Amino acid sequence: MPFFSLNDKTALITGGARGIGEAIVRRFAAAGADVHLLDVNAEAATALVAELTGAAQQVTFHPCDISDHTETIRVVDAIAEDASIDILINNAGIAHIGTVEQTTEADLDRLYQVNIKGVYNGLFAVIPHMKRSGGGCILNMASVASVVAVAERFAYSMTKGAVLTMTYAVAKDYLAHNIRCNSIAPARIHTPFVDGYLAQHYPGREDEMYDRLAQTQPIGRMGTPEEVAALAQYLCSDEAAFITGTNYPIDGGFITLHG
Repeated sequence: MPFFSLNDKTALITGGARGIGEAIVRRFAAAGADVHLLDVNAEAATALVAELTGAAQQVTFHPCDISDHTETIRVVDAIAEDASIDILINNAGIAHIGTVEQTTEADLDRLYQVNIKGVYNGLFAVIPHMKRSGGGCILNMASVASVVAVAERFAYSMTKGAVLTMTYAVAKDYLAHNIRCNSIAPARIHTPFVDGYLAQHYPGREDEMYDRLAQTQPIGRMGTPEEVAALAQYLCSDEAAFITGTNYPIDGGFITLHG
C-alpha cells in the first residue's frame, strides 16, 4: 500500500471545479478516493469529471451552492445514502480586495455567505453522518490572512479568521466521535483568480505585476495548487491520524519571515 493512500475513502470537496479545489480533486482521485465534487460551476466541473472518471478513478459532480443551507444538506444526505462520508474538504471560497472603507455592506454579506456560512453548512450537513459511521476527517481552507495582517483584505481576513476558529471548535467538540478537523493556510497560490485579477486591473502588464506579487513571498514565488493538494492528501490520510485541531501554513515563509 503506498503512503498517504485514500483507497476506500469517500471524499466531499467543495469548490472543486477550479484552482486549489481542482488540484485536490485530481490528487484525491489518483490516491484512490471516491470523490464527490460540489460546485456551482457546472461547465468546469463537468469537464473535469469527464476527464478524470475511469482508469480506476471515480469523480462525481453535484451542483451545489454551499451558501444555501437546505441545498447543501440535501446534496450531502443524498451522497450519504450510498456511502459513508470519510473526508470533507471545505474549500469553496471567494476573495475581496479592499480596506473597511472600500468594503460595501453587500461585499461583506457576499463573503460571509460563501466563506463562513458555506463552511458552516458543510460542517452541519456532514458531521452527523460522520458520527454515525464512527468518525472522519475534515479539512478547512483557511489563509495566512487568518493569522497575520494582510493589507487591503479586510472582509476576506474576517472570513478566514472565522474559518480558523471554526476549525478549532470542531476539533475540540468532536474528539469523542473520532472526527479530526484541521485547516490549511495558504499564502499566494497561482490560481485562475490571480490571472483574472491581473488581466482586469493591469492589462498589458500582467507578467510584470505577477512577478511583483510573487516576490512578496519570502521564498520568491507563488505556491501551486498541486502543493496545497499534496498537503491536503497527507492530512486526510491515515498517516495523519494523530493530527487534529491544527492549522498548517503553506506560505513560502510568509508568516514567520515576512517583513
